[in-house]
Amino acid sequence: MSNQNPVFIPGPTNIPERLRHAMNVPTFDHRAPDFVDLLDPLLSDLKTVFKTETSHVVTFPASGTGGWEAAITNTLSPGDRVLVARYGMFSHRWIDLCERHGLDVEVIERPWGEGAPADLFAERLAADGDHAIKAVLVTHNETATGVVSDIAAVRRAMDASGHPAMLYADCVSSLASMDFRMDEWGVDLAVSGSQKGFMLATGMAVVGVSEKAVAAMDSAACPRCFFDFRDMMGANAKGGYPYTPPVQLLHGLRASLDMLLEEGLEAVFARHARIAGGVRAAVDAWGLTLCAKSPDLYSDTVSAIYVPEGFDSDALTERAFGDYGVSFGVGLGEMAGKAFRIGHLGSLTDVMALSGLAAIEMAMKDEGYPIALGSGVAAAQEHYRATRARPDMKEAA
Repeated sequence: MSNQNPVFIPGPTNIPERLRHAMNVPTFDHRAPDFVDLLDPLLSDLKTVFKTETSHVVTFPASGTGGWEAAITNTLSPGDRVLVARYGMFSHRWIDLCERHGLDVEVIERPWGEGAPADLFAERLAADGDHAIKAVLVTHNETATGVVSDIAAVRRAMDASGHPAMLYADCVSSLASMDFRMDEWGVDLAVSGSQKGFMLATGMAVVGVSEKAVAAMDSAACPRCFFDFRDMMGANAKGGYPYTPPVQLLHGLRASLDMLLEEGLEAVFARHARIAGGVRAAVDAWGLTLCAKSPDLYSDTVSAIYVPEGFDSDALTERAFGDYGVSFGVGLGEMAGKAFRIGHLGSLTDVMALSGLAAIEMAMKDEGYPIALGSGVAAAQEHYRATRARPDMKEAA
């Protein structure tokens, strides 16, 4: 029964039984006339989650990394200059992907724990008088450090400089868990995946594509075949796929969208914020420090937490898994050995979060951390009691 414990990694997230059952379907003919009855409403409802009325949404059998590659290869050419800040493992990986495709990548280095530097983007764009920069790339939610960046501020910086560059956003670990506004923020390419806020298995890249990005496809010269937007959009318009789709995942995505829309997106965001608040209360009670350098950067989907000097965060996560059968995120890149991560997104409740906090507390105590057993759990309990939305429940005397 040990494998019944929820996971507290930043993804893949816990899969609700409703979604597991939804994916348990027999072989379905994706060339049959009724396939469009599944596909069309699904793509329409995905636009609701992206908060876009003007953009297209395309899906590919891939992880979020496939979505990154699709965004780059469909809209840019080898030698094109892109501007990106490196402030975590996933912004670093996006840089690496661009370099492998022969792009001219201009990198603004920032300390891990900070977010996208809108002010520095503004300075660089204002100095780019010949508009050599074709795109600005931003990781909305840096999963390695638990940092959320202000995409709206980046768009304002771009608009203030009068620069025509496109704006790309990695929203893999934020979409469907935290507020994302593709139209309002002027995002041209928004990349996500099935395994985080959508609460599904890995295997579906989900990409929002603005009309400006569609126009950029006319001149883009990066090679693409499997990830060709034109092939996918053309087939989607006729109610199909250009190749065999992952039908089981599409059924799961249909059920996931139903769950999200039934709860209401704003309620989904509020739930994540509330759960994250309890985790942060626990971290404070333990006397530990978040990687995110200020409260405005705190992510509502993942918290990266520094361990005290002289302790190894990898040993801690190994202890939690080995002794208690619970998975937490390891430190990545510069955070390796220095921090562990608690994923608090997707199919999660305050009660589930408390079980994870109790498990990592036990592992910390076993490893000799200077904490009081139960202190973090108690702090989270007080937060959840104070923020519960149950008018029928009375405060205990």
